[in-house]
Amino acid sequence: MKNYLTLLFTLLLVSWGAQAKDFNLSSPDGRLKATVKVAQTVSYTLTYDGQAILQPSQVSVKIADGATWGVNSKFKGGKVSQHKGIIKPFIYKKNTVSDNYRQLLLQFSGFNIVFRAYDEGLAYQFMSATQKEFNVEDELAEFNFAKDFGTWTPYVRDNKSLEDMLHNSFENCYDEINISQFDKKRLAFLPLVVKADNGVKLIIAESDVEDYPCMFLKSGNQSTGLKALFAPYPKEVKQGGHNQLEQFVTKAENYIAKSKGMRTFPWRIIGVSANDGDILNNDMVYRLASPSRLTDTSWIKPGKVAWEWWNHWGLYKVDFKAGINTQTYKYYIDFAARHGIEYVILDEGWAVNKKADLFQIIPEIDLPEIVRHANRQGVGIILWAGYKAFDRDMEKVCKYFSEMGVKGFKIDFMNRNDAECVAFHYRAAKLAAKYHLLCDFHGTFAPTGLNRTYPNVINFEGVNGQEQNKWATMKEYNQVQYDVTVPFARMFAGQMDYTQGAMINGTQQTYAPNNYRPMSQGTRCHQLAEYVVFFSPLNMLCDSPTHYDENPECTKFIARIPVVWDETVPLKSEIGEYVVVARRSGQKWYVGAITNWTPRDLTLDLGPLKAAGKTATIYEDGPNARIFAEDWAKREVQIPTDGKLQVHLAPGGGVAIEL
Repeated sequence: MKNYLTLLFTLLLVSWGAQAKDFNLSSPDGRLKATVKVAQTVSYTLTYDGQAILQPSQVSVKIADGATWGVNSKFKGGKVSQHKGIIKPFIYKKNTVSDNYRQLLLQFSGFNIVFRAYDEGLAYQFMSATQKEFNVEDELAEFNFAKDFGTWTPYVRDNKSLEDMLHNSFENCYDEINISQFDKKRLAFLPLVVKADNGVKLIIAESDVEDYPCMFLKSGNQSTGLKALFAPYPKEVKQGGHNQLEQFVTKAENYIAKSKGMRTFPWRIIGVSANDGDILNNDMVYRLASPSRLTDTSWIKPGKVAWEWWNHWGLYKVDFKAGINTQTYKYYIDFAARHGIEYVILDEGWAVNKKADLFQIIPEIDLPEIVRHANRQGVGIILWAGYKAFDRDMEKVCKYFSEMGVKGFKIDFMNRNDAECVAFHYRAAKLAAKYHLLCDFHGTFAPTGLNRTYPNVINFEGVNGQEQNKWATMKEYNQVQYDVTVPFARMFAGQMDYTQGAMINGTQQTYAPNNYRPMSQGTRCHQLAEYVVFFSPLNMLCDSPTHYDENPECTKFIARIPVVWDETVPLKSEIGEYVVVARRSGQKWYVGAITNWTPRDLTLDLGPLKAAGKTATIYEDGPNARIFAEDWAKREVQIPTDGKLQVHLAPGGGVAIEL
């Protein structure tokens, strides 16, 4: 009997060995090459310019009925094809996105796997080929790197237990660690940047996450590997948290997602770049998302927002008591109208606290009158709403406030990325679109392409933004260092509501957190340049109208700068050190450059902008910005014939150029 079993096992191995097959897939430019092996398991390796990037990394999906797609699965065959096309995006950092790739379709009994190689990275997704409903118990996504590469890792901040980590705000700075140093007790959220050899950077991300949890990363089975972890599907949810606006999972199912049958699963992305600047122009997340489901987008208007929460309703030199009241909001509306600012937000406080009920409005607020006043001035009103308050009667909320004349909602404190919470984002986007309402999702994960599928989803947080300066010391939050890292990491996923525009600015010596009179870290021109460097179609003016009126030149620049772009051209940049990017709207170019706490003299090559001979208006750090961060200067220069422009950035400084 023993000999029979040994023979049978040997025959099975031989059978699988006969079936085992390698498929080679390369990007259109030939620099990125993947080898996908189909055997008892499915795995892939990756090289870039001949450099080994990923060692065999297994992929599979475990179904609740006991089957595992990608393990001992019946293989039908593979097919390689090529696609060349373009996408015309709506509300994006450019007006044309190339869609050129080579594709490998692997067909199995009951499912398929698709691999795509682009010049900008590799992506793969599972596809169900069955009509029956099923639950997904788990998914294996490995990233086994060829060496102990460095990373910029965004750990989940709350790490007392797995439950704490699964319920988090997706905000943190980046730990610069090697893969082998990844804390085995912690999770990281996406995107995560990996530093390979010869300047090559890899970005792990995902796209088209629908009815499925988003991906966390944890330490892998190999010392230089990472692998995915997914939040289980909620079974019981309890209201609580910040002002009773959050929904905590108290019991979970033994699976991560439900499936209604034939469907595609999220794209797993390994972005790649030979130089840091090109990361700023990578389109992998956007192009892999499902196309727009809205037939009419004419009502969707990007723009800037006068915002009161960060500056604590900080009006002075007025003849009334500023605060959460009708007079204050009318003043913000009048300020916005004077400067052509498209929106004013009513952040937390306009609805009765701890009721999670958007129909209970505090007596100091006459909301219909505020909306009427805004509409007369040509300014739109956006309302802040907690997750529970918006979710409890979503259609009633959208219908009522849309009929009042409200233009959108800033929805906050989801703080989860399980399949049920991801589905909430899609439901909210779809229903808001029905009533012509914008959505700005806060307290949530980085975008995974929902902004393409529902372009009324105009912005996302999932960023450790400037609000941290209300309470965090520089030791707790090195904003300037974060600012020169986040464009290559979080912003890879898409637009981000960072909330810049501070008119009170601090150096390393003078910065201090303050809830009532907050300041930025870094110089005034660092703040101005962020309106170019950061992509944000619904862009906040975080400071007080009083401070903006005291700084008219800066305010005029912020007010006229576009929020959507026709072209993006990254200039020489280095992650964690400095960022330089040029963006075009119509015939006008804007250039933004920011540095960390190291002062720099940069030579900007504006040749790609065909700027030679043009007159540039430059907003730059003043001669004393190293001591007084508000010190800045404005000058006009003619760009030399060689297109080279010399600029100086103070510690934590920046430069903004308009030409």
